Amino acid sequence: MLSPDLQRIAHIRDYCIEIERTIERYGRSFEIFSSDPDYQKPVSFSLLQIGELSGKLSDNYRALTAVSVPWTAIRGMRNLFAHNYGSMSRELIWKTALEDIPLLLVFCEQQIQP
Repeated sequence: MLSPDLQRIAHIRDYCIEIERTIERYGRSFEIFSSDPDYQKPVSFSLLQIGELSGKLSDNYRALTAVSVPWTAIRGMRNLFAHNYGSMSRELIWKTALEDIPLLLVFCEQQIQP
């Protein structure tokens, strides 16, 4: 059985995978992403959930892994989604999905390997 922190990391991994699947489904084109709300919503929702889950990790776990993962920034992005969704930068969402999520996915998978 995984610890509560690692259970949350497993859920974060699942949202990372969901983002990658969505990108594969719709295509790696910012133009398509930017013009299609049906593409933007699942990516944005998954990012919001990742931020929510990161806020529920223990302080100790976040401190121990802060060198590998910018938990404060992830939580901050969650707050932007929750409180300013209509004004979120599509470029920032896209950049995060393409550049940061693959790295976070690798981290999560390493953490939950037996």
